Amino acid sequence: MRGIEKNDIRWQVDFTRKAEKMACGLPQNINDALFLLKGELEKEGPVQPEWHNYGKLVGKKREYHHCHLNKGHPRYVAVWVVENAEKMLLEICYAGPHGSVNYRQFK
Repeated sequence: MRGIEKNDIRWQVDFTRKAEKMACGLPQNINDALFLLKGELEKEGPVQPEWHNYGKLVGKKREYHHCHLNKGHPRYVAVWVVENAEKMLLEICYAGPHGSVNYRQFK
């Protein structure tokens, strides 16, 4: 029996209802990028420095992260939160236009 390797451990990544509804209305190429991000979050966890404009949202009580899903205009972003680090649970809580995101809603 072989030991558990890092590649065997995966984060659980869910969408909030709002983010899930928003994802359904995204252009296909942006939706594809969002699900690529979801796959990378499952494999690698919340820190995604290779994604364009990735950053951890500062000044928040919870651990929020965000990145851009495209480089063109209109710009689309995703925001996710670490729900439970011990259980390796993340939740994508926003996926939509950069101009419509209200970062104050993430506390």
